[in-house]
Amino acid sequence: MKKLLCANLIIAFVITVYSCSDNKSNLGEWDDCIKLSTKDVEFNSLENSVIVKTGGTGWWVTHVSVNNDCFYSFGNVNPRSDKFLIELDCFVVERRDKNTLYIKLNENPLNVERIITVGLEAGDYFDRIKITQNPK
Repeated sequence: MKKLLCANLIIAFVITVYSCSDNKSNLGEWDDCIKLSTKDVEFNSLENSVIVKTGGTGWWVTHVSVNNDCFYSFGNVNPRSDKFLIELDCFVVERRDKNTLYIKLNENPLNVERIITVGLEAGDYFDRIKITQNPK
């Protein structure tokens, strides 16, 4: 059930991004209002972290995925607030202020690559940070 929900949300996300980028004349201009300092990060297998800065302030975290597991609910955390801390599974996602996102991954104990994606939204604009962590 969890995987089906994740798949449906990913499909909806892709359709939304595709429609916004390919048909701007009919849908309006969906400019990058998040302005991530980096979108792709590669870590070795050890515990590691990254700080991502944003040019925009009105964004929020929509989901975090770890390989095939998607997390959309963060307990009592409000992912739309200016400061929050999400600690789940093997990661920490912390919004330190309106323009700073801190992401920390635990050591990867597996013999396979681990891919973590942090989905972000600001109005009708969607973006993501993808972290690839090498196997042990």
